[in-house]
Amino acid sequence: MSSETIIATFAEKFGTTPRLFFSPGRINLIGEHIDYNDGFVMPAAIDKGIWLAVAPNATDTVNFYSVDLKEAYSTPLSIIAPVPGWQNYLLGVIDQVQKRELTIHGFDVAFGGNLPIGAGMSSSAAIEGGLLFALNEIFDLHLLRPTMATMAQKAEHTFPGVKVGIMDMFASLMGKRDQVILLDCVTLDYKYLPLQLNDYSLVLINTKVHHSLASGEYNVRRQQCQEGFAILQQKLPNVKSFRDIKPEDVEKHKDALTGVIYNRCLFVTQEIERTQKAATLLESNQVEEFGKLMFQTHEGLSKLYEVSCPELDFLVNKAKEHPSIIGSRVMGGGFGGCTLNLIHKNDWARVVSSITDEYKKEFNIDAEVYEVAPSDGTYEAAQA
Repeated sequence: MSSETIIATFAEKFGTTPRLFFSPGRINLIGEHIDYNDGFVMPAAIDKGIWLAVAPNATDTVNFYSVDLKEAYSTPLSIIAPVPGWQNYLLGVIDQVQKRELTIHGFDVAFGGNLPIGAGMSSSAAIEGGLLFALNEIFDLHLLRPTMATMAQKAEHTFPGVKVGIMDMFASLMGKRDQVILLDCVTLDYKYLPLQLNDYSLVLINTKVHHSLASGEYNVRRQQCQEGFAILQQKLPNVKSFRDIKPEDVEKHKDALTGVIYNRCLFVTQEIERTQKAATLLESNQVEEFGKLMFQTHEGLSKLYEVSCPELDFLVNKAKEHPSIIGSRVMGGGFGGCTLNLIHKNDWARVVSSITDEYKKEFNIDAEVYEVAPSDGTYEAAQA
């Protein structure tokens, strides 16, 4: 879905001239499912995302049009409440603006892009952060980008009802070209790390499956981790969060944790350590060693955190058979979506074709492939 298509659709539906904004999806190189467990994450905005054409309409009504779905929705600003469906991602943003008693007026928005829904590239955060950024610019709300990230997170908590961490929104709004963000999910302190991939490319392979239990199980995992931390805190009274607990501490107190809670806590503490190690490796340009950590993360997500699925495991296992792939793992919430792969540039087209052919034979699904690069965060785009 191109920006030209979004602009043309806006003109057709609303008959005025909008401002155009681009809000990127994100990848997360490492640090999965630990943003809501007080860990560190390493995301980047990418060069694929959502276009939003937005203009005030001099009324007290907001009008949404999803170009991808060809669906419209309108509501007065005085009646902002959750409804079933995609509208919640936009309505939740308006609700957060109103809760801060910031002044906005009626507006029209048409949006669409090239982020596949359910692929783990965080289309929801792109929509939420993109709309909030657009409203901030159009209505002069004077919000800073980190504040917008926390507001977008609250929007998703309250209207769609998914208790996401801060990472997706933060990466989408704060990204920088050719860099990744090392983000402290407790303090929101962050620093940019150069992503010098040298001879390698970042390639996403989309399983094209999205198992229905994903959203519910996400909240279950969060609850399990909270339960496990409460038990560990009784045994280790000086700890304040999972970052204060080492994997060997979890192993030492295994008897106090039920099997599944033990597995969750072990993964979280291991992944926090892996992410910190990964930052050191990137700073010293040790890309091959970084790739090994990606494989370790997938193993933990599959066996300990149990958010993988047969399709994802198949793709990662096939990746291990190819020396030109130095790292591969499930990316995002899990239960479907994409694997993220570090593949040698000279070989990736042939290797990915081989893997996706085998995937087709196994599951009768045509996987989608995307080469992505770290990109700037949400911005207003010039129009031709």
